[in-house]
Amino acid sequence: MSAPRFELQGLRLWWGRLRVMTVKELLQLLRDPVLLFVILYGFTADIYNAGSGVTLQLTNASMAVQDLDRSAASRELVSRFLPPEFNVGHPITRDSEASRLLDDGDALLVMTIPPQFERDLLSGRRTDVQMQIDATNSVLGFLAYSYGTQIITSYALEAGLLSAALGGGAASQAPVVDNRVRVWFNPNQNDAWFMSISELLNVITAFSILLPAAAMVREKERGTIEQLLVSPLTPMQVMLPKTLAMMLVIHLGIVLSLLTVLLPIFHVPIQGSLPLFFFITTLYIITLSGLGLFIATVTRNLAQAAMLSILVLAPMIFLSGIWTPPEAMPAAVRAMMVISPLYYYMDACYGILLKGAGLDSLWDAVLGIVVLGCMTVGFGLWRFRRQFD
Repeated sequence: MSAPRFELQGLRLWWGRLRVMTVKELLQLLRDPVLLFVILYGFTADIYNAGSGVTLQLTNASMAVQDLDRSAASRELVSRFLPPEFNVGHPITRDSEASRLLDDGDALLVMTIPPQFERDLLSGRRTDVQMQIDATNSVLGFLAYSYGTQIITSYALEAGLLSAALGGGAASQAPVVDNRVRVWFNPNQNDAWFMSISELLNVITAFSILLPAAAMVREKERGTIEQLLVSPLTPMQVMLPKTLAMMLVIHLGIVLSLLTVLLPIFHVPIQGSLPLFFFITTLYIITLSGLGLFIATVTRNLAQAAMLSILVLAPMIFLSGIWTPPEAMPAAVRAMMVISPLYYYMDACYGILLKGAGLDSLWDAVLGIVVLGCMTVGFGLWRFRRQFD
């Protein structure tokens, strides 16, 4: 038999084993209804809950007003605190009521307008407005402070112009700063776009680690690992089908989330190339499969693998920049972001889906995924070979 023909037969045998083992992994997954339900929930309901239930803006903040002036000017100021940002409740009359509302958490903001508020404004004298804010939730407290300050500052500017006899047409002759703000990529600042994509990336990350680990751990739980040890399969022929099968499942889950949640419900604009998105996702899944393979070699059952996956997943998410901007992190923590594959994957996905970026501007993120992938897959294979030895 000639050498080329022998090599061709060997290649056919290798691909035949790969196909059979991949189908076997898919069949094993289909026989696990609990894991199938978790996958279905993660790519549909979980993304919907994140996109519709989590917001980074101030919405329906409960507000109480203590109006000690009861004038047209004070009513005008209160009327500017409008929904959907603020929900102004019944007026209060005593300081003790304001303290009680803040202490009980029934009000996020209490505004007190002093007596003679309108008289001081008309006479050009300084007057003070007090805002008490419940900053137990520092994010909501800061947003309430920012929104309230902008509203009061705008009202004070208008009142100052009127008191200086610059009302009407004369006000247009005063020097002004023309601040033109342009919001790119998300003009309406729709939180659902960001939150739904963020949750999709988190779900992909979780399953890219857990599914390969679960596929290998199931072999230990069912006692079929010994059959693999005595089979003519190489460690690569055992590991690669598990990765390919789980990669196929994750890609199907992404398509499901796009067709059922992101596009029809949240109307997320897909500005870039979907084939490029799936290509980078494939690289990312291969990168994390090395971590899943390592987890499978140090655990004995699925519960242990799930717990260790969470232990690996949590710092990866915190170091990715999804929840905390890199600029807000300490320098030491910011330097550690380079070891998180999700950090590079997040930049690439937001660039493709929302900005329409191409590979020419995303090459550094792709390079980071590839470098980390070579390290994790190489380490996972090393641990896997030691297990077979």
